[in-house]
Amino acid sequence: MPSECRIIADPIFECRMCGDCCRGFGGTYVTQADMAAIARYAGVSPDRFRHTHCQPSGRRWVLAQAEDGYCVFHRNGRCAIHPVKPRMCRQWPFIPSVLADPSNWHLMAGSCPGMRTDISDDAIRLAVREELSGADS
Repeated sequence: MPSECRIIADPIFECRMCGDCCRGFGGTYVTQADMAAIARYAGVSPDRFRHTHCQPSGRRWVLAQAEDGYCVFHRNGRCAIHPVKPRMCRQWPFIPSVLADPSNWHLMAGSCPGMRTDISDDAIRLAVREELSGADS
């Protein structure tokens, strides 16, 4: 157990600013609060924002993707809405589906160079659980 604690003490994710998380993955879900914050930041009404920058995905909304497969707000290698980016983006890669199945971490790590994969599934679950519980407070 002591070696496991040492591994967890090191970050299991360090953002490399590559932008790969802004591409693909089926879209970025946005809550009503996300849409309101982004619309306010962009200076448009929430309805206009939803109709011009989002698309439906089942019963929820996702940010639209540009023709290159990146989020419509990924411009010049940067996030144009970084100060108000959606909750899903703020959590990346510490997302609830990893708690259900740590293999999701390994799948995501295939396209994210900042994610460590040299640790156990239990260590991944622990780190994600801790990160998510801290995000809620």
